[in-house]
Amino acid sequence: MGGSDEGRGLLGRIGGRGRTGGPGGTGRFGASAGGGPVDAERMIAEARKAFFVMFGFVAIVWLVHLANFADHYALSRDYGVVSGDVTTLPDIVTAPFLHWSWAHIESNSGPLFVFGFLAAYRGVARFLGLSLLVAVTSGLVVWFFERGDVDTVGASGLIFGYFGYVVVRGIFDRHLIDTLIGVVMAASFAYMLTVAVPGTPGVSWLGHLGGLIGGLAGAWIFRDRRPAALPPTGPGALTRPQDPAAPRADLHKELGDLGLL
Repeated sequence: MGGSDEGRGLLGRIGGRGRTGGPGGTGRFGASAGGGPVDAERMIAEARKAFFVMFGFVAIVWLVHLANFADHYALSRDYGVVSGDVTTLPDIVTAPFLHWSWAHIESNSGPLFVFGFLAAYRGVARFLGLSLLVAVTSGLVVWFFERGDVDTVGASGLIFGYFGYVVVRGIFDRHLIDTLIGVVMAASFAYMLTVAVPGTPGVSWLGHLGGLIGGLAGAWIFRDRRPAALPPTGPGALTRPQDPAAPRADLHKELGDLGLL
């Protein structure tokens, strides 16, 4: 993910107005609007849309890098985030598209596509809002706390934001499949957190940390908001005891709709 010129790390950093590689909405698919069965076709359609959105996003990042490389990385120098420089605040939204080297963009592209797709497949509109939130939180953390003699660019702030979002989204949405995905991603990529804390040379850990914070916040902000079911009222109203097997039945239902059972 955003690496130094040696390809290490995620948000690569070089000092001396140096260079730092810094790095939606749909309802719950577990039920239809009327509380019916899972709309598997809708989920597949959103997943297909998410695939093409991320393919296009990564393609744009590479096209920008080609232009940046041809101009000796002038775009990274001109549109990076510089701590304390008010004129670079708008560059918070452009910095994720820029990188400092081929190793930098190569290390970012795979994780950007994978985590971006996982973040987008439940709804592209929600994903776009999440992306803006993560870009802002990552950029602001860099702007407030980074050294003033470095430029920060790179997509890894977004990567950390998508990672945090995917890990906890299922918990906030109370969605079994997304919770399982989050557990697998957390177990498989927990090592990423080592570059979201101080100590790794050549990367902007602040950009990573800011992106992670934005992703975790986004999971809460963009969570599914389903109204609580009202208990039956009236003289003839009856309540049905909670079926202890219901959670397992829900899981089996979702796995079946995804073709896993």
